[in-house]
Amino acid sequence: MADPKKLFIKTYGCQMNVYDSERMAEAMGAQGYVETTEMAEADMILLNTCHIREKAAEKVYSELGRLRPLKDEKPDLKIGVAGCVAQAEGEEIIRRQPLVDLVVGPQSYHRLPELTAKAAQGVPALDTDFPEEDKFEHLPKRPKPQRGPTAFLTVQEGCDKFCAFCVVPYTRGAEVSRPAERVNSEAQELVARGVREITLLGQNVNAYHGHNKGLAGLIWALAEIEGLERIRFTTSHPNDMDEALIEAHGTCEKLMPYLHLPVQSGSDRILKAMNRKHTRDQYFRLIDRIRDARPDLLLSGDFIVGFPGETDQDFADTMDLVARVGYGQAYSFKYSARPGTPAAEKDPVPEEVAQARLYELQALLSDQQRAAQESMVGREVAVLFEKAGRNPGQVVGKSQYLHAVHADAPEKVLGTIQPVRIEASASNSLSGQWIER
Repeated sequence: MADPKKLFIKTYGCQMNVYDSERMAEAMGAQGYVETTEMAEADMILLNTCHIREKAAEKVYSELGRLRPLKDEKPDLKIGVAGCVAQAEGEEIIRRQPLVDLVVGPQSYHRLPELTAKAAQGVPALDTDFPEEDKFEHLPKRPKPQRGPTAFLTVQEGCDKFCAFCVVPYTRGAEVSRPAERVNSEAQELVARGVREITLLGQNVNAYHGHNKGLAGLIWALAEIEGLERIRFTTSHPNDMDEALIEAHGTCEKLMPYLHLPVQSGSDRILKAMNRKHTRDQYFRLIDRIRDARPDLLLSGDFIVGFPGETDQDFADTMDLVARVGYGQAYSFKYSARPGTPAAEKDPVPEEVAQARLYELQALLSDQQRAAQESMVGREVAVLFEKAGRNPGQVVGKSQYLHAVHADAPEKVLGTIQPVRIEASASNSLSGQWIER
């Protein structure tokens, strides 16, 4: 029997790309491919790309250039580009890098096997359509082997918000929600394989409408699954944070006290220019309602500094918002233009000004993250242990607040939720004592 072909996938960007890479591996697994962690031994290399970060396309082209020696050494090696850069660049990728055999957008990767067959005939294969069929219905059933205790599960894709800086509506398309019964079925399969925590994913996940009671209805339905102990969701938009979802944070025991709710700016003028369709005051009032429902909730956010037209006062408003809200985690970036978006046509803030603002904002956010972690010292938290640590006898997992936690404990605790008393806070993690009961 011939050895199976080997597949290497390099994943860029968000958790949705992680999920997509898993599904692409499963689609190719049905064609006889097995995954490898060694690029050099692969028969197919897929770059699953993200278009959110600065110079994303150029980084992909650079990566493709580094693959040239491998292609020269193994002419039968198939190289594919998937994801949002594939969607945005399309035929340009094949034109600029003839070594690429196939290009597939994020809504078409269920067609990978047929694209691979076409590429095997020496014809570059391209599919960046937004097909009418549900790609999830055309993917193979998820395989049955045991897996780690946490998993991502895409429930919603695309976005209708059209923020002025964002390419998602153009690369992922309009908002589409998966039917609740299909999500529930996939969740049950994951739990049967050992998953204890599921993170529901969407570009705008709280706009989910595949259940007649929205995302809150889906969460309550999933909470009925025996063996599923934790539920999370990301990423959310403030305008879709409805009362049912806020209430679920206060009453659904399986919904974890962590919320990623990007605001992007604290300036009403910049929020309007970004087409965010909410004000800072509306955001403040929303945070108050959420914290009334779940006082111990850890809040995470996204911020962009240096958006075109941002003044010193606009930036001061962002710093004020951060100081008033208080974030346990946050992600902050300098604005970088995305071709085809409305903001890309506007004059940028000088680079040195944007960089100075980013440093100042990140210093404040780091202080808040450090304070949030240090407040955990002396507390008992519930940790879902996921893997062995670097040191013998150490295990690592996540608390209900999504903090990474290290503790000395036997490997028998892996895949279970255990009490840990936190003893120390490091830069990006906590350490503590496992409490055996």
